[in-house]
Amino acid sequence: MYILGIESSCDETSASVVEMGEGVRAIRSNIIASQIEVHRIYGGVVPEIASRAHIEAISGITYQALEEAGVTLADIDAIAVTAFPGLIGALLVGVNFAKSLAYAYRKPLIPVNHIEGHICANFLTDPDLKPPFACLVVSG
Repeated sequence: MYILGIESSCDETSASVVEMGEGVRAIRSNIIASQIEVHRIYGGVVPEIASRAHIEAISGITYQALEEAGVTLADIDAIAVTAFPGLIGALLVGVNFAKSLAYAYRKPLIPVNHIEGHICANFLTDPDLKPPFACLVVSG
């Protein structure tokens, strides 16, 4: 199973393809468009500028992630997207893009909690990880 993941909760736009299945957990691609330089002159993230930068980047990085993974949208089984928490304008860009792809290609849409996503990413890097365990996420 291939899952296309889209993230746009703050100042980085990213898209990835993850392969999941019996005994398989593999990150096939992970493309990131950073906005660090754009916001540096303001001393922090400017939400309106971040939203506009997501609009400019999201389509290109998504298709780059698919190409790097060697799959097409037809091969994708589901689309996951950061739905909350985050900057509302930035989230709207990612969610609406993901919803449009899911609708156009008849794929299930999976809303993802940004903080839970940080925690669950550990299962990709350490497949032998077994609950129960404690996690600390420091963000912002």
